Amino acid sequence: MKGFIEVYTGDGKGKTTAAIGLAIRAIGAGKKVCIIQFMKSLAYSEQQVLQKLPGITLITLGKPYFIAKEGMLTKEEIKAWGDQLVVYPAGHPPKDYRNMVLKGVEDAVRAVSGPYDVVILDEYNMACWYELATNEDTKRILSARKENVELVFTGRNAPEAVLDAADLITEMKKIRHYYDKGIMGRKGIEN
Repeated sequence: MKGFIEVYTGDGKGKTTAAIGLAIRAIGAGKKVCIIQFMKSLAYSEQQVLQKLPGITLITLGKPYFIAKEGMLTKEEIKAWGDQLVVYPAGHPPKDYRNMVLKGVEDAVRAVSGPYDVVILDEYNMACWYELATNEDTKRILSARKENVELVFTGRNAPEAVLDAADLITEMKKIRHYYDKGIMGRKGIEN
């Protein structure tokens, strides 16, 4: 069976949730799934279950700290983050963070060319947006993909290389979100 390239992007909630739903459906059909989570440490509730499900391999590339490109945040926002945030000039992401993402790119190349039927690259789009994954990294992943592998990219700000390769693009559009009222991620709902 031919695999397709899917993209779940946009500023609305539900991108990772949709990808996990697809993973559950796939293992229910006897398929092997690899989920590589870029920029996510083992702090999300779904990971507790995903690690235990037969048929799913979960790889997390924990974020060592939060990052922002120069000009992205106000001085007040930067101050509020304190030492949990690293601000970098555009085009020069932190090397240790880039190296961590590069390990994930290597994992992705192995996964799409290996024994998996479905490969989910969760938050890969954001890794690209933060300049932690490059156009060349994306091309390597796409060119290594076996034709029967379903490849899913999630995250806001999907890069052109991902969009151009996609067979399916779903944009999650925010109409209203309680984040805008200052309500942060809730355990079991957003994390």
